[in-house]
Amino acid sequence: MKNVPDADFVIFDLGNVIIDIDYHRSLNLIKSLVSNQLHDRVDQFYLTDFHKAYEKGKISSENFRNQVRNYFEQNWSDQKVDELWNSLLGKIPPQRLDLVKKLKEKYRLGILSNTNEIHIDAVNQMLVEDFSVRNFNELFDHVFYSHEMGLAKPSTEIYSTMLNQLNTAPDRVIFFDDLEANVKGASSVGINAVHVTGPQVLFDFFSHV
Repeated sequence: MKNVPDADFVIFDLGNVIIDIDYHRSLNLIKSLVSNQLHDRVDQFYLTDFHKAYEKGKISSENFRNQVRNYFEQNWSDQKVDELWNSLLGKIPPQRLDLVKKLKEKYRLGILSNTNEIHIDAVNQMLVEDFSVRNFNELFDHVFYSHEMGLAKPSTEIYSTMLNQLNTAPDRVIFFDDLEANVKGASSVGINAVHVTGPQVLFDFFSHV
């Protein structure tokens, strides 16, 4: 059993912590629709300035869709762009939400996720269909989305902003993320950060619950 730090808040990333995601599924789907000459461009998609801007809410969904069409030299409909963009989303395993409900008896819970309007609209639809829940605000005490904050992990500013809004000290927070850079960013401000390297990490960490 893990030696769980004494804490008041437990904060979760979404991708591969709460929701299963597969970036390669999206990229491979896009590659199947564009010429081979554009495959290198597909591989660089998540590094583009417009993707980073959208993740921080700096551009609208309409602008983002237009940038996607221009970048891949396609005349995809808005619906097609959203379908391709959301294809990385998998399911939310029910046992993860069961764990959330158990943890809520002991901690205040939150989400801190680099995300965007199109993804969150799709996730909310999934929550309604699979769990009869409208959004994560019904399950968590605090929800921090990068596109609403104008900030993105792993910048220290996003963690400091979260801590200010929680009105707590960093050592009173346990944070789970699947990306090492985000774990290091949280650790750098004093948060107890845990690298989620597989689906069992959360359950092992809280095996005492």
